[in-house]
Amino acid sequence: MSLASSRFLFLMASIAAALALGIASYLEYAVGLTPCSLCILQRLCLMLFLVNGLVACVHGPGRRGSLFYGGMGLVFAAGGVTLAWRQVLVQSVSFEPLPDCIAQLQRADSWWCALHRVLDGVVDCANITWTLFDLSIPEWSLLFFLAVSGAMSYLLLRLVWSALVRPLSGDTSQLVRALD
Repeated sequence: MSLASSRFLFLMASIAAALALGIASYLEYAVGLTPCSLCILQRLCLMLFLVNGLVACVHGPGRRGSLFYGGMGLVFAAGGVTLAWRQVLVQSVSFEPLPDCIAQLQRADSWWCALHRVLDGVVDCANITWTLFDLSIPEWSLLFFLAVSGAMSYLLLRLVWSALVRPLSGDTSQLVRALD
């Protein structure tokens, strides 16, 4: 995979992430939808993915750098997939109220309780407030994160395949030797 094609892939992924972040901001500020805690964490993953893609595009890394940036992009996209999938599950099953963590704020493990509460989902995460083509916002977010995960996986697989065929040292690879 040439440098130009990996740069182009990072640029396209960054443009898609910026567009998704713009749509989320429009829905929040123009339409008036209030994001829940899982939505905010999904936006954080989206912003990290966007910054990673922009830095990779500006940096123009070689094969090893593209592996690094592609791996980091895949990690951020996988985090977004996990959070969006969790919110889709919270919206699809009946919701039971969670125990309150307010009494545990003085304890040292209060951050763990807060994280547990966010990942379990709160009442506002279970509400479906907006749909497009009968898909809710978390379902659209899940589709987006799956698409960019596929793009980053494609980049990583292409880079690994090209490394197997033509290693960084310039020597003939084991795969080419085996096929001869």
